[in-house]
Amino acid sequence: MDTRALAWTGRLRARRATGSVTEGAARAGLAARGVIYLLVGALALQIAFGDTNAQADRGGALAEVSQKPFGAVLLWALGIGLVGMALWRLSEAFFGSVGQDGRSARKRLLATVRFTFYVFAAYSVLSFAASRDQGSGGSSDQQSRDATARAMEIPAGQWLVGAVGIAVVVAGGWVGVRAVLRKYHDKLRLGQMSRRTLQLVDVTGVAGGAARGLVFAVAGVFAVRAAIDYEPDQAKGLDDTLRTFAETPLGPWLLVCVAAGLVLFGVFSFAMARWRRV
Repeated sequence: MDTRALAWTGRLRARRATGSVTEGAARAGLAARGVIYLLVGALALQIAFGDTNAQADRGGALAEVSQKPFGAVLLWALGIGLVGMALWRLSEAFFGSVGQDGRSARKRLLATVRFTFYVFAAYSVLSFAASRDQGSGGSSDQQSRDATARAMEIPAGQWLVGAVGIAVVVAGGWVGVRAVLRKYHDKLRLGQMSRRTLQLVDVTGVAGGAARGLVFAVAGVFAVRAAIDYEPDQAKGLDDTLRTFAETPLGPWLLVCVAAGLVLFGVFSFAMARWRRV
């Protein structure tokens, strides 16, 4: 075997090893996301029935995990899983994702945005795991109000907050519509799934994705309202956004439906961890 063949074989092995690491990171990250959405949805259900005063957001979910046996281990596992998700999205930004247009500029930009989001999520989880006795650094509601107030202090900050709010509304609608249209089918290993399995995944993917998109869109509406009224306190995090559903004419039952949808999205994340093409 000549030198050229040896070099080609070495590159092929390195590529396979890198692919295996990336796939493992992606599946760990999707599973971690599933755990967090399951817990947030469960907390929201408890709020709907008046059974808890806990925060229905990432901080509340982490607090629930920390109280369980081996809670510290579980927290670190979740944080590491989200680090894996961030690294996977970073690899998509550099090398592209699966699909015909996976290497397009739009897909790479979207992967970069997701990478940034999961870096923040992983940091918050790992910070909570490292300093559980000091708390989680505030609820999502307080963080949203603080961030909005700081943004409004800079030149054109009111316009910036409004633009971000509109972007979140659009993103929420985009997430919901894509879920209803089952666009995630393009990412699934359909050949490895039975018809019954795919039907069950569709139930979780459509209902869960629609609920997730609705929550994002409503949170964006509150950000736009805060910008228009120049009132940072009108910005809402995940917990306050979910509680708003219980204040509608439909009462707590709308919150029950949204919370159940978030639980289903957690289950859908587990399905993606199992069958998604990476």
